[in-house]
Amino acid sequence: MADLKAIYEGLGFTAVQTYIQSGNVVFSYKSKEAAALQKMIFDKIQSHYGFDIPNLILSPTEIKTALSNNPYNDIDKPYLTFLSAHPLKENITALANCNFDNEFYELKEKVIYAHFPNGAGKAKMNNNLIEKKLKISATTRNLRTTKKLLEICTSLCNSD
Repeated sequence: MADLKAIYEGLGFTAVQTYIQSGNVVFSYKSKEAAALQKMIFDKIQSHYGFDIPNLILSPTEIKTALSNNPYNDIDKPYLTFLSAHPLKENITALANCNFDNEFYELKEKVIYAHFPNGAGKAKMNNNLIEKKLKISATTRNLRTTKKLLEICTSLCNSD
């Protein structure tokens, strides 16, 4: 994660903070165009490591909205899958046709809220399946991590 932080700092990002070993990076940058930033990060990681790693930039407002729209507040350990775009209707149907015992989800805008009673590591409806069925990039985080990322973002915004 220290190497990843250095890459972001080398790109001109400021107040760079990483959180746990799953590629979470919080930063500040003068540009607000997420697509341009995503491409810049993708290209740098590709040239540095030699492989393609998609990334998804979320604003503090998007994270806050996702948390407030969580339909599973009464469930222990829900997961949030953030989508890179709004999925097409036929791809939503393809995902809906996948049924796994005791796993359930709800799609709202560009976030899938899910419950995996046997844990995310054993979930059949995992991030790879979601990306394959919806034909878009996605990233999944548990509720605790999502809340922590918002906390870091809020702290960063208040320190500027």
